[in-house]
Amino acid sequence: MSTTRAHLDRLLAGSILALMIGAPTVGLAAPESIDRGAFTAPTHLPPSRRDIAPFGQPPAPMQNAAPMQRTAPAPIAAPAPAPVAAPTPVAAPAPVAAPAPVAAPINAQATPSDLAIPDRTLAASDAQISDRLRDMMSGNKLDRRVERQPERKAIEAAYNARGYAPLWIKDAMLTSRAKAVIARLKSAEADGLETVDYPIPDFAGANNAQALAEADLNLTLDVLNFARHLQIGRIAPTRVLVEVDYGNHTPDPADILRRISDASDVNAAFDSFNPPQAGFRQLKAKLAELRRAGNDNGSRIPDGPVLKPGMKDARVALLREKLGVAGKPSDITYDLRLADAIKRIQHSHDMKPTGLLDSRTLRAINGPQASDVINTVLANMERWRWLPRDLGRSYVMVNIPDYTLKVVRDNAIVWRTKIVAGKPQTPTPLTSEPMEMITVNPSWYVPQSIIQNELLPLYDKDPNIFQRMGLEVKKGADGNINVVQPPGAANALGHIKFSFPNKFQVYLHDTPEKSLFAYERRAFSHGCMRVENPTKFGEVILGMAGTQGPAPSGEQLQRMYGGQEEHIYKLVNRPIVHLTYQTAFVDDSGKLVVRDDLYGFDARIHSILTTDERRIADVAPPVDPKRDLATLKSNQEILRRVERREAGNPFFFFERLFR
Repeated sequence: MSTTRAHLDRLLAGSILALMIGAPTVGLAAPESIDRGAFTAPTHLPPSRRDIAPFGQPPAPMQNAAPMQRTAPAPIAAPAPAPVAAPTPVAAPAPVAAPAPVAAPINAQATPSDLAIPDRTLAASDAQISDRLRDMMSGNKLDRRVERQPERKAIEAAYNARGYAPLWIKDAMLTSRAKAVIARLKSAEADGLETVDYPIPDFAGANNAQALAEADLNLTLDVLNFARHLQIGRIAPTRVLVEVDYGNHTPDPADILRRISDASDVNAAFDSFNPPQAGFRQLKAKLAELRRAGNDNGSRIPDGPVLKPGMKDARVALLREKLGVAGKPSDITYDLRLADAIKRIQHSHDMKPTGLLDSRTLRAINGPQASDVINTVLANMERWRWLPRDLGRSYVMVNIPDYTLKVVRDNAIVWRTKIVAGKPQTPTPLTSEPMEMITVNPSWYVPQSIIQNELLPLYDKDPNIFQRMGLEVKKGADGNINVVQPPGAANALGHIKFSFPNKFQVYLHDTPEKSLFAYERRAFSHGCMRVENPTKFGEVILGMAGTQGPAPSGEQLQRMYGGQEEHIYKLVNRPIVHLTYQTAFVDDSGKLVVRDDLYGFDARIHSILTTDERRIADVAPPVDPKRDLATLKSNQEILRRVERREAGNPFFFFERLFR
């Protein structure tokens, strides 16, 4: 008997050693699977994933398709003590194979084994699991496990309504709905998300009621996180930019659990949380195509020295082929025909048309690499999730990096035009608000930011700057001093303005600077959007939205222009104006179009998701509510002095009485 026990001890020790050597270390990857030039991987996160590679660099290869999962070591599951007639305990030595579980916070990053979803009976009865769930939710214990208060309430209510029976286990087995949920979480990348954010609990490895209760609760939180990310994204919008306001459409956790737990089709239920718009669905389909394609398609022109006409270079043959310029394959001279083709490319990308092939021109010719395009698509899918679920029956959608505007009614595009958008220093904000009125011959009330940053510094050097610029400094009905440009040919708003009241004080309007629309890259404004054909835009909106009384035609609007009288048309059926930032979209022909990241929002999203900031990505940073008030107060103090200086100012006497 002693010989048998000694042999058994050696067998168990060998199994433990095999487990220690064979199992991968949690949270680490083999050295060759990490692009060390990319970024420093946070210790609490896995290394960079397949599609989250640095911009401009190929993604690092991964050793396994599912980075946060590992294969269960076979020696523990089924040791083979062939030389010995193994007693029953040897087949599954519980003290060795599964040490007592330690309760961890439900939000912790677990690393479960990549086991097949078990069809066998689990290690505890439903009643035993229910007892553990009831205990886990007693008192304030759930507060330590679930961070968000609405989710705590929803979880407590869901389990309480079931008498604390597990949500995903029935008759000591995983339900078919649980298996469908797990399968969908494992394919989160298809939705533009990442499987690492939804770690699958190891139901097969749970060897007692406590561990199974923990697993059931963890899967519940996975469902809540996944559905929330599908609907509103992983990143709080104000973490990317301050000037964004699309409202709050966070899904109700109780509704999530109800819809998933009642669903006859789990995939359809999860799909209902994704943005319903065709633009999002098209990007999702393109993401799948890009991943299937793998490496970059087509020939790329390699880097090299700057080419001038007359120089010889082996890249010339590739250039001719890519640009469609005729020439002999053996001729590697950079000639004038190639230089002319390069000039056309440079002009179309708002570069100085020198005809020289430099690195910037080469990037324009080659276009972005496949990994960059995937990152861009992912960033745009994230921003689609910020938008309101319902864009409205009729709406105006501005695409800032594309410098375009389209009017949509009943899902059909009614009209399009070009726009001028905000400069990178003064970006156009992102918001959704109803258009309330159209004003013909508008006055321009200069925004406080322009007063603070541009006019007041000039006033220090030239006290007559307001008069010389045709600006009036006068008291408004609210008691504040305003800087106003009256109607006229030189008015910054042109002849017509489209108002959709918003906290950023931007609007759509005409412009006297028509030449700006000839540029491909039209980022020239202080944040407002200038419309290329505002008269037609007004006619379209008035005809679609209606107004009190007869709506004027385009010709009638045109005849009103130039007068000093303001004409205001309040809209009856107000279309929603959506200011969006789409650097990737699918055009009418089904082609994926990629635009420049004008304001750096794509890069910012990429940075958040691939650095330590990812931990707090969904937490909005604090915003100082007194910032704008302080600017207004500072401006008012100086503008009162400006007002008093202006000769003949009708408010001078009034101001003197009350100052």
